[in-house]
Amino acid sequence: MELSELPEGAWVTVDTAPIIYLMEDHPTLLEPYLPVFERIEAGTLRGVVSTVTLAEFLAGPLRSGNEILADRYYQGLANSTNWYVQELDAPLSFTAARIRTRYGLKLPDAIQVATAIYSSSSALVTHDRDFAAVTEIPILGSAG
Repeated sequence: MELSELPEGAWVTVDTAPIIYLMEDHPTLLEPYLPVFERIEAGTLRGVVSTVTLAEFLAGPLRSGNEILADRYYQGLANSTNWYVQELDAPLSFTAARIRTRYGLKLPDAIQVATAIYSSSSALVTHDRDFAAVTEIPILGSAG
């Protein structure tokens, strides 16, 4: 599946790395993901993040002692009309356990896949090669 094949209004789960590339305005790694972020910003796609992504993504500014930036990032995702933070609850955890055992993924990665499945996303956007064998959800990204 290609990004252009995602229908207008589709939900798409975005893994941590592409979001970090966006926030850091990475000079080379961001480029393949810009169309996803542009479509989410325009409202033609709805972005989904897991609570794992939220925690990993906020750790950078917090590690640097920048509470204000961390709060700005949090507010930008948690209170956006174009982004949705998928809660980690018992049913999602069960799906993550299934995915983890099926593919031998680390728990945070299994939660990413389960988030995409549980939120009825059309795809998971990632830079992570560990998702290559996953068949339950289309994987989009430079490594996917």
